[in-house]
Amino acid sequence: MKEHSNQMMYVIWLSLVASLGGFLFGYDTAVISGTVDHVKTQFRLDDMMTGWYVGCALAGSIGGVLFAGSLSDKYGRKLVLFLSAFLFSISGLGCMIAADEVQLVIARILGGVGIGVASVISPLYIAEISIPSFRGRLVSMYQLAITVGFLGAYLANFGLLNYSETLLAQGATEGLYNKIFATEAWRGMLGMEAVPAILFLAVLFFIPESPRWLIVKGQEVKASVILGKIYGKDRAATEISNVKNLVSQETESNWKMLLQPGFRLALFIGVALAMLGQLMGVNAVLYYGPTIFKESGLSSGDSLFYQVIVGLVNMLTTVLALIIIDKVGRKQLVYWGVSGMIVALILIGFYFLMGASMNISQTWLLIFFLFYIFACAISICAVIFVLLSEMYPVKVRGAAMSIAGLSLWIGTYLIGQLTPVMLTTLTPAGTFFFFAVMCVPYILIVWKLLPETTGKSLEEIEEMWMKKKA
Repeated sequence: MKEHSNQMMYVIWLSLVASLGGFLFGYDTAVISGTVDHVKTQFRLDDMMTGWYVGCALAGSIGGVLFAGSLSDKYGRKLVLFLSAFLFSISGLGCMIAADEVQLVIARILGGVGIGVASVISPLYIAEISIPSFRGRLVSMYQLAITVGFLGAYLANFGLLNYSETLLAQGATEGLYNKIFATEAWRGMLGMEAVPAILFLAVLFFIPESPRWLIVKGQEVKASVILGKIYGKDRAATEISNVKNLVSQETESNWKMLLQPGFRLALFIGVALAMLGQLMGVNAVLYYGPTIFKESGLSSGDSLFYQVIVGLVNMLTTVLALIIIDKVGRKQLVYWGVSGMIVALILIGFYFLMGASMNISQTWLLIFFLFYIFACAISICAVIFVLLSEMYPVKVRGAAMSIAGLSLWIGTYLIGQLTPVMLTTLTPAGTFFFFAVMCVPYILIVWKLLPETTGKSLEEIEEMWMKKKA
């Protein structure tokens, strides 16, 4: 019993370390929401340039996912996680001291590359060191870390804005410190990312390489030691045998494997769900929430406080999803959650369409947003990284996740870039109605094409796709 407890604590420790990539992903993604108006005013940006400031990190993320998977398949998961942590550190420090908008954008792009790398390799690493019956919960720790990063960014934005106002009231306007935390508080908001990034870089020295990657590379002795700590010595030999047996059946070259009928379907599902998930509005809320709340009549401080509440609900709901995902199943969470998202998005659209004329309280807008975040966090946000990390064959798992991740970040980039334009041209009501429509194909793909993977080992899931090929 004690040995089993030690094994679980070891797996949880490894998952927590890898999940720091998710925290940085969340912080870097969400911190932008509190800085948009300040940066737009300081550098006199128009709508398209504002979209580029928000979207440049997402462009970097696209670059990150393009090479992250292939690099991890060749050089290992751990080394690529080091690269991600280094990029996050440089980005945070670069944003803090950027002399102009060009340097700021470059620093944001570097952080975006770090996000792209982490979004592929962190959940992949967790999936490969996880026990099947707990894999959903363990990979969901990565999503939970993202939401903690969101909340941390919202709290940092809210706290630093208030601190800035206090310093300015005291007449503190001279010196680098006051420039970062008083007169240009957005620098402090963006720069705080460097603290957890450096921590992530340090703790990566204390985790091993993925044992499944080691087996593929013929390093069975090292893999056996790690798997012994995860499963126990007796089962470690069985796990090595299972992976070797499956790899021996993978006769095609790496990329040709993904074009076989079964794996081709898996790749299509991953790409479609990753892309559609970003067109359903969640990142529009996370990036532009304060701006949307301000347009409903709130002050800058109140809009940031509303965003803190949104982040708190997002995090707490993800905790609930983490608890139930291996019990309820991936597909059931999607059915109920996406249905709730559709209802919430329609209610938000009607609020912006008729709220002012009917004198509806702004509190209702917050309630609708919180309902939407709850439905989203318990379904697509909790499920997507779990599915992407477990759907593909071990030899090309990194490359396949890069392809799916690429579609995710293209969708995220488009939303980040186009949301200001959509809010202006389609109006807020039309924008949220559009998001509601995009939920429909998502739920249909999950219903018709996606098999349930809950409780299955990675090798069993791979065999399932191979049977579809046959």
